[in-house]
Amino acid sequence: MRASSSVAGRGRVDVVDGEGTRLRTVIVSADRDTLELRVEAVEVEPAPTVRLVLVQALAKGDRDELAIEAATEVGVDAILPWQAERSVVVWRGERAARSRARWLATVRAAAKQSRRARVPDVRQDVTTAVLADVVKDTVTAGGVVAALHEDATEPLGTLPLPVPGEPGAEVPEVLVVVGPEGGISDAELERLTEAGGRPVRLGPHVLRTSTAGPVALTILCERLGRWR
Repeated sequence: MRASSSVAGRGRVDVVDGEGTRLRTVIVSADRDTLELRVEAVEVEPAPTVRLVLVQALAKGDRDELAIEAATEVGVDAILPWQAERSVVVWRGERAARSRARWLATVRAAAKQSRRARVPDVRQDVTTAVLADVVKDTVTAGGVVAALHEDATEPLGTLPLPVPGEPGAEVPEVLVVVGPEGGISDAELERLTEAGGRPVRLGPHVLRTSTAGPVALTILCERLGRWR
């Protein structure tokens, strides 16, 4: 069945591969089982020269999922689930697989809603011990790790950012570490700092775990020139 004139030739659909390629198309015809599109343009969005990574602690009440949803809409490039000391939620066994699947679905849906051509990676969850190694490796490779903490004195807005990677070179990363509702413990903060992380603050107010990451990423996107 042909699409009606109100749809055919007028409806527009973007088709993306999740890795930066976008097809801008118009609807030619549509029926119950098929959709015929005409490609009008092919666009390839360049890969980021500095990758933004949200290290989101597991949190109760789906606040962690709210965080990664908003972070995806803002422009995060990768998400690292963190089993923090004060995380009430625990990913273990079958629950870990189901929870990660939910995070993947949340990120894909948010990327679709915000019309992103690149879908953020959802990495395997880590403990604090493993995260400390990730922090050390990130800093060694020329990246920066910002641990959001209410008692920090250094503003995120003045944190030195890595130099963008040259074509073909390893892309430096900026990790934004967000604790659960109970915050990052003193022992965790000390461990992350010893590994090369830097405690930073967002401002005078204490934000929930569901909003801290997206707000921090918004500041970083602006500083990196992504929204200009």
